[in-house]
Amino acid sequence: MKTPISRLRTVGIYEGLSYLILLGIAMPLKYMFDMPLFVKYVGWAHGLLFVLYILALLQVTLAYNWSFKKVAAGFIASLLPFGPFILDKKLLDKEEAALQAQKQKQVA
Repeated sequence: MKTPISRLRTVGIYEGLSYLILLGIAMPLKYMFDMPLFVKYVGWAHGLLFVLYILALLQVTLAYNWSFKKVAAGFIASLLPFGPFILDKKLLDKEEAALQAQKQKQVA
């Protein structure tokens, strides 16, 4: 997690997984089997990861001067169940391009 984008990708994966666990496991346990305790802990973890994701998104925005459109896409991705995984693919390409540009600057 050396770059802001790699931090955003890592937090995004964990945030996306916690959201899927919350929606796919914890909520059915709460409403079908009357087991609300799992929602409490998974929901708390997901909330913390969501805040970390937004902070990482802010860091990427400041470091790479992202446009409003990219920031909005990152925020909307955090609200959709598979959004962080889709955004991760795009961030991976962006990160590779940034690393290539950085290597070229070091050579020159």
